[in-house]
Amino acid sequence: LLSACSKPQPVAEGPRPVMVQKLALSSVQAGALYSGEVRARYESDLAFRITGKIIERKVDVGAVVKPGQLLARLDPSDAGLNAEAARAQLAAAQNELTYAKAEVERYRDLVAKNFVSRSVLDAKETSFKSAAARVEQARAQATVAGNQAGYTSLVADQAGVITAITAEVGQVVKDSAVVMKLARDGEREVLIAVPESRIGELKKAGRVEVRLWTQPDVALAGRVREIAPSADAATRTYAVRVSIVDPLPALQLGMTANVVLADAAASAGGLLVPITAVFEHGGASAVWVMQAEGELVKPVLRKVTVRQYREDGALISTGLAAGETIAAAGVHKIIAGQALRPVAPARPAAAPMAVRPGAAS
Repeated sequence: LLSACSKPQPVAEGPRPVMVQKLALSSVQAGALYSGEVRARYESDLAFRITGKIIERKVDVGAVVKPGQLLARLDPSDAGLNAEAARAQLAAAQNELTYAKAEVERYRDLVAKNFVSRSVLDAKETSFKSAAARVEQARAQATVAGNQAGYTSLVADQAGVITAITAEVGQVVKDSAVVMKLARDGEREVLIAVPESRIGELKKAGRVEVRLWTQPDVALAGRVREIAPSADAATRTYAVRVSIVDPLPALQLGMTANVVLADAAASAGGLLVPITAVFEHGGASAVWVMQAEGELVKPVLRKVTVRQYREDGALISTGLAAGETIAAAGVHKIIAGQALRPVAPARPAAAPMAVRPGAAS
């Protein structure tokens, strides 16, 4: 009976798994990194020049258009009636002008024969000039009405890509209301937001490096084209446009790209590790370095110096060396000297990298 009441013997747990990363050399440029969006240098807001109801839309977002291509149409009924009314007014004014001209010629003969006074002829000549002015006015109004009849068609004025559509078929739009946005063909650039502390460096920078998220191993040369004169009221950052000097054929609008502002001090050497691998210990930054013991590893606490926190990781200036293996996740649950089973990530991550001194920008 006493043996039946005793507690069961605890079962020894096996080594816990830990995700590790091995640091290796890479051609990542050291320096400040900002993420942005690829945009066209020239973007146009397309709108109808008259008010009306949209009856047809020819393109969708992402459509490639050519100059003069029809994009959308308004109901032409009202514009057509206005044009017809203007033409009718022009015809009536021309008839009045013909009559006034005949009257002037007839009264000139009567004045020559002294049948009527000169003042009567002056009145007829004034009527003739007024009729001629009304003809010019009606002709101008007919031209404007004819142009407005043509404004029911929205056409592309430049070759490019439709990036946004803000109106649909059946919607009544006012004149000058934006219906579509057109990104023109030509130069491409990356729009980034930069803090005030980096504006001075950007103004002095001749060229910067641009890397697409889809092709992180390809470095594109870029130059700072424009820095906003005022900061954003909410984020307190400055909008900076970086032109891509030699864009790739695969470069598409809306892609995400990283802009790297070179840091000469950081280029002297440093390792880029996952941000999840760095934690605070005793008021300093630290990582767990894994020492191999057969098939298992044991963590050793290593204090490091973080030069910079970036979007793709933390840049370590001292404390680590290329070729060492570190814990990439779950660092707050690791105990020094604990036997762990290393687990590699499902696919090689881009974050744990070393910055090669003098990497090309």
